[in-house]
Amino acid sequence: MTYNRINSLLGFACGMIATCVYIATVEKTVSWWDCGEFIACAYKLEVAHQPGAPLFLLIQNIFSNLALGNTGQIAYWMNIGSAVCSGLTVTFLFWTITAIAKKILNKDRQASLSNYLQIFGAGIVGAMAFSFSDSFWYSAVESEVYAMSSLCTAVVFWAILKWEARADEEGSDRWLVFIAFVMGLSIGVHLLNLLAIPAIAMVVYFRRASQISAKGTLKAFVVGILILGAVLWGIIQWLVGLAAKVDLLFVNSLGMGFGTGIFFSCLLLGGLIIYGLYYSYKKQKYTLNTALLVLCFVLFGYSSYTMVMIRGKANPSLNNNAPDNVFSFLGYLSREQYIREPLIKGPYYDSQVVGVDSKTSYRKDKSEYVPFTQVDKYQFDKETFFPRIYSQDGSHQAYYRSYLNLKEGQQPTFSDNFKFFFNFQLGDMYTRYFLWNFVGRQNDKQGYGTYSDGNWLSGIKTLDNWRLGGQDKLSQAQEHDPSRNTYFFLPLLLGIAGAIWLYKNNKPYTLVITLLFVFTGIAIVVYLNQTPMQPRERDYAYVGSFYAFAIWIGLGLIALVRFFKRFVQTRYALATGLSFALLGGPIILIHQNWDDHNRSEKSLARDMARNYLESCAPNAILFTYGDHDTFPVWYLQEVEGIRRDVRVVVLSYLTGDWYMQQAKQPTYQAAGLPVTVSPEKTKKGVRDYIPFVDRQLDQAVDIGQLLQFVTSDDPDYKVQLNSGSMENYFPSKKVQLSVDRAEVVKKNAVPSYLQNAIVSTMEWEIPNDHLTRADLTLLSVLENNHWDRPIYFSNMLPGDIKLGLDKYLVNEGFTSRLMPVAAAEKSQGKSSELTGLVNIEALYNNIMHTYTWGNIKNAQYVDTDSFRFASMYARDIFGKAARLLLANGQVKQAGEIAKKAYDQLPDRVYAMSDAINYADIIDSLYRTGQPQLANNMLDRNLNYVAENMEYLHHLAAEKKNLSFEWNDIQIGLDSVDRYREILLDAKDAKRLARVEGLRKQYQNWYGIE
Repeated sequence: MTYNRINSLLGFACGMIATCVYIATVEKTVSWWDCGEFIACAYKLEVAHQPGAPLFLLIQNIFSNLALGNTGQIAYWMNIGSAVCSGLTVTFLFWTITAIAKKILNKDRQASLSNYLQIFGAGIVGAMAFSFSDSFWYSAVESEVYAMSSLCTAVVFWAILKWEARADEEGSDRWLVFIAFVMGLSIGVHLLNLLAIPAIAMVVYFRRASQISAKGTLKAFVVGILILGAVLWGIIQWLVGLAAKVDLLFVNSLGMGFGTGIFFSCLLLGGLIIYGLYYSYKKQKYTLNTALLVLCFVLFGYSSYTMVMIRGKANPSLNNNAPDNVFSFLGYLSREQYIREPLIKGPYYDSQVVGVDSKTSYRKDKSEYVPFTQVDKYQFDKETFFPRIYSQDGSHQAYYRSYLNLKEGQQPTFSDNFKFFFNFQLGDMYTRYFLWNFVGRQNDKQGYGTYSDGNWLSGIKTLDNWRLGGQDKLSQAQEHDPSRNTYFFLPLLLGIAGAIWLYKNNKPYTLVITLLFVFTGIAIVVYLNQTPMQPRERDYAYVGSFYAFAIWIGLGLIALVRFFKRFVQTRYALATGLSFALLGGPIILIHQNWDDHNRSEKSLARDMARNYLESCAPNAILFTYGDHDTFPVWYLQEVEGIRRDVRVVVLSYLTGDWYMQQAKQPTYQAAGLPVTVSPEKTKKGVRDYIPFVDRQLDQAVDIGQLLQFVTSDDPDYKVQLNSGSMENYFPSKKVQLSVDRAEVVKKNAVPSYLQNAIVSTMEWEIPNDHLTRADLTLLSVLENNHWDRPIYFSNMLPGDIKLGLDKYLVNEGFTSRLMPVAAAEKSQGKSSELTGLVNIEALYNNIMHTYTWGNIKNAQYVDTDSFRFASMYARDIFGKAARLLLANGQVKQAGEIAKKAYDQLPDRVYAMSDAINYADIIDSLYRTGQPQLANNMLDRNLNYVAENMEYLHHLAAEKKNLSFEWNDIQIGLDSVDRYREILLDAKDAKRLARVEGLRKQYQNWYGIE
């Protein structure tokens, strides 16, 4: 059997093994974060969030057909699509490693069996180690873009090595054209793949240069950077921007139809490329011809984005940014709805805004493009080069000061800026992720700089205790946490050995792989310029860097074999080296990572989305906010067809004019929002921002009058801003809505037991100092709905986005329903909380008969996003319902709720917050005659509190600069006090004595009363 045949078979075998592992551990349904949106958009070829991933959606749509019409299986098959892409990535990684190893080992001597065994062994070790690494495995089992993006990177890097091996053959540069095509295709998946361009440029230089020099190497590097910039900005954005200007000329100046300028631009570009190809062929200008072919095939790949404009024109139910014309498409590509992070120059976090730079943009109106002025960027009183501590967000500012040990009012310096870059952005946001994959991971709780959550961990107790402290007093929960993975530095050391061996034997390859490593790792850190307190860990963004390191891991086998050959014969060195490399690479990784990467038992994201929809009455309007309460809901409605009568509206999107207009349109069985504000009044560039100017009005303003005032074009209703422009404003934060009680009762807008609490006028205060389109939309809905359709708000909505309506929102579980009722202590014998009304009947019915709980009780592993929600369920749903039922004297129903909680919530405690969040459930179990269940839950929680408080006590003694750990300590203290109250009422002397003992111990530790 030939080398090529064996190499191909082993590569496919590695990929097949990885794919089988991924399929065995793949999530069976929708996952958290963007997966719900991607699955929904792929299934119906809709427009996902900016800047889009059209090729990813098209390919995932193919996988959706494998469900054979079973909509409940579509998410599963799309997840398998990621598994297949990840398996192919492993295959190409194997071929990449063997290509590098073969070139070096067989360079100066005849190939031998020993060399071939080392080559294939290196491929197996490196490819399988990467396949079972933490971050790559995570993306491999869900329908996200990162698995397919890794495949694109693997293909182009493998292809450049294929070109290198054939560079002297006629027609070899077709491989460069192929790479260009894959690069173009990858733009339709994710832009991360483009970062391989500098490394590819170096391979071309080293292969084609007659003599390698430092100057030539630097020139090749600069050329690679320029090509990267040309693709990233020139082709992706500036080319579209130029087409937009041409279309503007054709439409506004020549009076032609929309899109004619784009058609002309495409013809012109195509004609120029064709002429250039003909000219270069006739004149034998080979380099020009190849460059034009490369450009042509990049554009062919990039053409997947035509899907975005085609589907945007069709206006599907999910149509982000409505890219139906060249200017909205340009805004879609440039991610205009997202905040731009400063890169070269920008403010400090305490800088003050002193001015605004504006720019002219265009929007499509009925017959032409209309210019409007919008904010481009702000001017600040002090700025710095390479800004890293720039965010004006209050929580970020507090974190900056704490991290940099700056006192309130103390101004940051340029050195603080670089300290944050090296320590936080490079340290916490990259090095920590890198070491997760090749050294070990403490747990999967999100890390905010504490000693107890989200750190890298080696498994070597002395070292870990020196770094993190408290390792001698770990709790049972910490020691047996499935996400506690320890590799004892073995994969890292193997990779370092491979890098050293490569450097000694082939410095050009060392530089190439180092560039790939740096550009897909550290360069991303610089470009993203991430703020602290991210909503999730971002390790998935750096998988390309881990891919490059896996090449070194594979070559580490050869380094080991060469080391052992100094002491034993070749065959023993091979056996020993392969054994050590397999154990220190793929075997330890799959052994440690299996339990916390097996997501086959998860279903909470889907079940939670279903709970949101089923909380709503028929034909309801449901306002949501973010990823978790929106994307899985979209998935259920778009794919599985569940509760399509509910009109889901994302409040955070409503600030965009495109979404405000979409929200007025019906989708499936759901009517559009009853909004009467004219599109002309809120189109892009018009009323983007309506400030508050206090006119000292004594009475609350009717929302109809307020809407009329802020949408009027009368100059008397406007105020001059600092910029000199005249803009609408709103004169009072106090607003009101008149209520027709008979209409409310007739339309069953309020449950019978709350009808005595109906108010004649709803009055509330707008919390913010400005109004957005979202606020105008909500006001118009309130004015025009007349209680015809139930209005719900997700309970995940932040308080400042609900327009101040909180006191009229009646909690029914996962959602709160807007009702014109006043909070009161009693209403027909039914209790309500002074902090907000609760429809206890609806809440009880939802918990007992409607809601499902995502198998979090029986799943062997519950991921960090899921256990956060489990804790929330315990406090805000089960606990609140049981407490209110007991207050109403409904003991039987309270007992049923508490028993349901015991049966459905996890048996394991995941965080200190669980101890206090389960308190109402435990109390209700005691009060409803279920002491054995209460004892089980309380003992479990007390054991967790006791063990973790001891750990935290030792941690506080060993580490003097604790931060968020003090929150856990305070929660532990509060839990003990709460359990003491519960046990006093339950008259459980034995457990009360234990709690009293713990309380006394903590009083001694922390000097509290």
